[in-house]
Amino acid sequence: MQARSQSSLQISLVGSWPALDRAEPINVDRRRTMTNKRMILSAFFFNPQGDHRMSWRHPAAPKSEIFTLDYFRRLASAAELAKLDAIFLADHVAIWDSYESNVAHYANVRLEPLTLLSALAAVTHDIGLISTASASYTEPYNLARTFASLDHISNGRSAWNVVTSGMNEEAMNFGRDGNIEHAFRYERAAEFLETAKALWDSIEDEALLFDKESGFFADPKRVHRIDQSGKHFRVRGPLNVPRPIQGHPVIVQAGSSGDGKTLAAKHAEINFSLARSIEEGKQNRADFDERLAQHGRKPESLKILPGILPIVAASRSEAEEKRDLLESLTPARVAIDLVSSWVGMDLSAFPADGPVPNLPDEATFNGQRTNLVRVRNMAEQGMTIRQIASQVAKAGTAPMMAGTPQQIADEMEAWFTEGAADGFNLMFPVLPEDWMDFTSSVVPELQRRGLVQREYAPGTLRDKLGLERPANIFASAR
Repeated sequence: MQARSQSSLQISLVGSWPALDRAEPINVDRRRTMTNKRMILSAFFFNPQGDHRMSWRHPAAPKSEIFTLDYFRRLASAAELAKLDAIFLADHVAIWDSYESNVAHYANVRLEPLTLLSALAAVTHDIGLISTASASYTEPYNLARTFASLDHISNGRSAWNVVTSGMNEEAMNFGRDGNIEHAFRYERAAEFLETAKALWDSIEDEALLFDKESGFFADPKRVHRIDQSGKHFRVRGPLNVPRPIQGHPVIVQAGSSGDGKTLAAKHAEINFSLARSIEEGKQNRADFDERLAQHGRKPESLKILPGILPIVAASRSEAEEKRDLLESLTPARVAIDLVSSWVGMDLSAFPADGPVPNLPDEATFNGQRTNLVRVRNMAEQGMTIRQIASQVAKAGTAPMMAGTPQQIADEMEAWFTEGAADGFNLMFPVLPEDWMDFTSSVVPELQRRGLVQREYAPGTLRDKLGLERPANIFASAR
């Protein structure tokens, strides 16, 4: 193992590569005084070939094997061997084709995540299983039942990334002409979560008796109708699956709008954020700490995992070559079309090397407001439509960390010790190459520094992450 470098590659946000030297060395003493705290690492799938928008075009990218269990089993095995905390599957319930049909260009076809994670539960032992599922286009009973089943199948490793689905294409697959109004989606999601939690609690932990002599399968005092009757749902209950091993699956939330943060502060235990700098990450943490306090929650009850794009290279020149190849994969028209879908207007009618026109008002925008704000922020920095499209095509606005294993570890350590992150959502640009490089080289360096686990702790995903098992609302009331 090479000696630790005192330099660290800064994050590339707009395609330029700053100098490798850090302004100040990492405060090692501060890191060593952080007791009972470690970095959480989650391996993220946006596309099954990688988290660059056009990663399928990379020479090393897989083809039809992305629809086989064996492909994901090999990736999951590598992640579990490296002692990563979780696998995180993104999902949409549509194919994106806004403004120009990009079905032939842009890879966003994928296996249904809960089905896939149920299969991976049988070939893994410790790694957490996070699935995205929409609270807009399903019903609480169905989803509560599915996640409870996954929790039992996996022996307590399930987690639900709650999304509200912000694409018009998704709405049109469920009988609508366009997207559901933004505030309405989050209002529905909040009631959805409350209903799902009640359903998970509807059969108490000690309810099932299996008493063959008396003939009682369950204790009737511990099995409950929830009789939910709200604005959006009417659900009698009880759920016909026993209470999840974890009590409730771990709740994950990725929205950065005001409505999204309000939902996360009340319900979520992991927040998947997109911060572009350490300072932005610290501001996000402070904002959430205030919101958590309003709901009587402690800061440690919510783990914040910013998304990053790690690219392992032997040198700066090799990292530049990898970056240049990735950036060459996206046709300019497709990238601009993607930004158009983010802001709800066709930007191809404007000069690509010119400024972004006036964008919709965030307060009345019914798409993904977080993405609208990100584009507006880049526009306010003076970036052209083409520059923004290039940045968004990489993987939204997640920062790229590229360099040697030591340099990437330096940058991750800086974010962690400065309080900008409790860990990271690893958005590998090209799979399986970047995934395998990271787990075989960067993870051992982080382990050497004592920043990540070398072995899994016993117990459920909640136990491993230091999250409390929720009390049962019916047992508490009794």
